[in-house]
Amino acid sequence: MLELNGMKVSDYIVRFLEEQNITDVFGYPGGMVTHLMDSLSRSKIRSHVTYHEQGAAFAACGYAQTTGKTGVAYATSGPGATNLITGICNAYFDSVPTLFITGQVNTFESKEDLPVRQRGFQETDIVSIVNPVTKYAVKITDPDDIRFIMEKAFAVSSEGRKGPVLIDIPMNVLRADVDVPSLRGFEHEHVNKDINTKAIEESLRNSSRPVILAGAGLKSSVPAKELDLILSKLNIPVVTTMLAVDTYKDSYGFIGAYGSRTANFIVAKSDLVISLGARLDVRQVGAKRENFAPNAKILRVDIDSGELKLKVHDDEIQIEADAGIILNHLKDLELPDYTEWNGVCRKIRDELKDIDDRLPNVLVKRLSSVIPEGSVITTDVGQNQVWIAQSFEVKEDQRIFFSGGHGAMGYSLPAAIGCAEATGGNVYSFSGDGGIQMNIQELQTIRRENLPVKIILFNNSSLGMIRHFQEMYFEGNYVQTIPSGGYTVPDFKAVAGAYGLPYTRIEKAEDIHGDIFDIEGPQFIEVFIDEPTYVFPKLEFGKPNQDQEPLLDRSVYTKIMDL
Repeated sequence: MLELNGMKVSDYIVRFLEEQNITDVFGYPGGMVTHLMDSLSRSKIRSHVTYHEQGAAFAACGYAQTTGKTGVAYATSGPGATNLITGICNAYFDSVPTLFITGQVNTFESKEDLPVRQRGFQETDIVSIVNPVTKYAVKITDPDDIRFIMEKAFAVSSEGRKGPVLIDIPMNVLRADVDVPSLRGFEHEHVNKDINTKAIEESLRNSSRPVILAGAGLKSSVPAKELDLILSKLNIPVVTTMLAVDTYKDSYGFIGAYGSRTANFIVAKSDLVISLGARLDVRQVGAKRENFAPNAKILRVDIDSGELKLKVHDDEIQIEADAGIILNHLKDLELPDYTEWNGVCRKIRDELKDIDDRLPNVLVKRLSSVIPEGSVITTDVGQNQVWIAQSFEVKEDQRIFFSGGHGAMGYSLPAAIGCAEATGGNVYSFSGDGGIQMNIQELQTIRRENLPVKIILFNNSSLGMIRHFQEMYFEGNYVQTIPSGGYTVPDFKAVAGAYGLPYTRIEKAEDIHGDIFDIEGPQFIEVFIDEPTYVFPKLEFGKPNQDQEPLLDRSVYTKIMDL
């Protein structure tokens, strides 16, 4: 632990972060965090200024998702703190370990229990606001609590189901001196829980058609190369959730409303679903939960006991544990021969090959073919996100990051900044024309630091996901989603030029060639799509997952179900 005696609290925080091997933090300047900014400037930690606090929050998420370490972002009080909230929610719902440090007005000008809205300028009770979407949120009023709170925050962010924590620090506390040796520490209790591995072994012995459903919990628990190696050795078919499409390069795709028909059919025909770190929410299993894997026993592994309370099948087997621990147990078991079942799964895939490929899917496949192994990919929210999940052909050691549970447009670009700062390598940031404008100011961060972020913009001049809904449910009243309805987009070539970014225009798949990403540093690549875009296949509410729109010819559907 830190051995220096007298030390300013802001200096203590920075030294503590250094001890945790945090190399980069993200934030935006403000009066109440000037002491923290000054301390960071005299440390080994690289402090990156974004151009909006939401950008800093998403960058911290990207850093954490790439490294597995706790991502750190800071902001001043009031609007600075509230601008972090979307990123905090993203970290909470997608289980991303993050620490958010907010400045606060001096304790002597705080309203405390006074019946007024605020007393100090830009005073906002951020702790009360973010309590529902953090694992731990606290305001420090006594400088001598700093060690205890920092140690607790780091422990809480990474234990169990990971997530965000927030520490709110008044300016006079940040500048106060503390006697480091006398500071009390946080004693963390580790609880070891018994795991019912016999239920796993018995389920597999009684199964002839098992399938592993890999979720985001598994992805965050096991390193990519190790995960791919274990899953390949098990010889059990693998499907994934959307957030975990990169867990296994030979999977049959992701399940659910917008998922792969192949994956959905395999689950429907299985007799055992081993769910590892998947929430099994409505988009994954459908509105009628009993329709999901109707002939299968569900063996459900989740580190969060709360997720297990919403059952899919009344008789499901539940194991509260880290998904990675269970996977490691599986690899040591002597498993039956699943050759025949694997053959059925391959037949399903062959029968449905390319059946849902449309222009955006073809473009994604072509782009993925020229993105090298070991790359990091970020996506935004909307149609582009689903096209990537459906059609990106994952290579070895590639990682794809989404804004999943919160579904925040504007995630991809700043998250890519965090990924690039963490790895130093190329990051491929996919966005739609709507999402990129949510945090378009972060193009300046990329240009200023000359980050190797390759920005791939799918421009269909519309908010395609909502436009499709309007076509289905509102008789084509495209209000606020296409140019004639009031939604327009800028000249992105001019935008790229204003930020000094090399620009490439793509109009067809043939424009995507092997050296398209050969420019060093950042690039802006605009992919024009001049037709109405859709996300298919798509599940109609209430139907079983494997019966997606547009409906398969009934003879093909029956043929697959009879395999």
